[in-house]
Amino acid sequence: MNSVPLTPTRGTSSPAGPGWAAAAAYVLMIAAAVGVFLIVRHIGDGLVAPEVPAGAISVAAPKAGQVDVVAHVLATLAAVVGLGYVLGRAFGYLGQPPVIGEVVAGILLGPSLLGAISPEAMHQLIPGPDADPKGQVVSALKVVAQLGVVLYMFLVGLELNSAKLKHQAHAAVAISHASIVAPFVLGAGLALWLYPVVSHRGVPFTSFALFMGVALSVTAFPVLARILADRGLDKTEVGVVALGCAAADDVTAWCLLAFVVGVAQAQIGTAAGVGLGALVFIAGMFLVVRPLAARVCRQLDAGPLPAAAIPGVFVAVLLSALATEAIGIHAVFGAFLLGAVIPHDSQLAREFTRRLKDVVTVLLLPAFFALTGLRTQVGLVSGWENWLICAAIIAVATLGKFGGTLVAARLTGRDWRTGAALGAMMNTRGLMGLIVLDIGLDLGVISPTLFAMMVLMALATTMATAPALRWLLPHTPPAPSARRPDRA
Repeated sequence: MNSVPLTPTRGTSSPAGPGWAAAAAYVLMIAAAVGVFLIVRHIGDGLVAPEVPAGAISVAAPKAGQVDVVAHVLATLAAVVGLGYVLGRAFGYLGQPPVIGEVVAGILLGPSLLGAISPEAMHQLIPGPDADPKGQVVSALKVVAQLGVVLYMFLVGLELNSAKLKHQAHAAVAISHASIVAPFVLGAGLALWLYPVVSHRGVPFTSFALFMGVALSVTAFPVLARILADRGLDKTEVGVVALGCAAADDVTAWCLLAFVVGVAQAQIGTAAGVGLGALVFIAGMFLVVRPLAARVCRQLDAGPLPAAAIPGVFVAVLLSALATEAIGIHAVFGAFLLGAVIPHDSQLAREFTRRLKDVVTVLLLPAFFALTGLRTQVGLVSGWENWLICAAIIAVATLGKFGGTLVAARLTGRDWRTGAALGAMMNTRGLMGLIVLDIGLDLGVISPTLFAMMVLMALATTMATAPALRWLLPHTPPAPSARRPDRA
């Protein structure tokens, strides 16, 4: 069989031809654009513009030492997200929720460790007052952190299951209120000792005592829910009661915190106005917004969510947070209460949680951990006197939560082991406790030294929950599917 040489047919070209032609045309286009601009520049340099008006922004080279806010915020978030994930996984292997690792990451990147070892390295993340005298980086980071906390508290409100709470209403409300009243009273009593030692005359004792009571009373509902799921306890009677108690505890404690913040922020003449505004807001949320939200959610459950649903929820969250901020209480309370009045099992709640949870917990909340770490100076807790105070705070917080819950559980018919297990669960504070502490530091109610002590208390009480449950309820195996606990 004769072979026929393959030759290009007429009208076709090599594949390399069009490629080289396109590259040459692209180079000529760029060269022509540069040439035209140089001609325009040459002509424009000879033009004379009017004088610079007063107050106009001058286009000039950045001043020496001017801080790059965006670069520092991005570097800080990257460091906290990365280290927080690594430490969260490490603590997870020890049976602890990742929030412990994430908080520790913020502390390690702050003055407690990195700043003590290498202040220059810490200032690469958050510059010092010499490089950033106006605190622009901290202010920007705080905005990100507050937005993350507001959205997180809205998600916490969405997760509240009122149906479960109704089934265990009697026990849950009794145990929950006991677990709030006992540590609140003990915290207020502890203030008698702490006020002359770690506070000053600029802080009224009433505000200090109220805040100490609330800070010791809060329970971290989300991290408790995750710990119970890890242990396979979330569907058991003790788990349902614990979740009902934590839900009621959250609602009550945040209402109490709203009152305390109102008292701390208001002058004597306006305190009543703040309290009245808070009551009107709460009543409006439950009497007006809650039925309206239920009706809207029922309509949305009939089909796919419209495009306006998610933006509408964002607007509602921000307006609700703005309303409570304007009243004189904290923005997180408005976001939390709005989430609480939306049916948690509706399609809107599920879809919003699915879309938002990772963005909030992985990206936005690390800014809060970074700020907490920056503000937590463990070195301020120096000397045996300060460490004695820190140990006393941990002991009183544990005694109030554990003891109050145990006594109430026994009075509602639970045995000693179940009551002790409920006490250990309610002693969990997690991120919820840190949010309360951050509010207190912002208001100036607590000093940086007391803030560091209280952060250590929140970490210690949260870390104690999982080991206590393993000891008190040893026959319940951990859920095999629970691998990556949520933050709380």
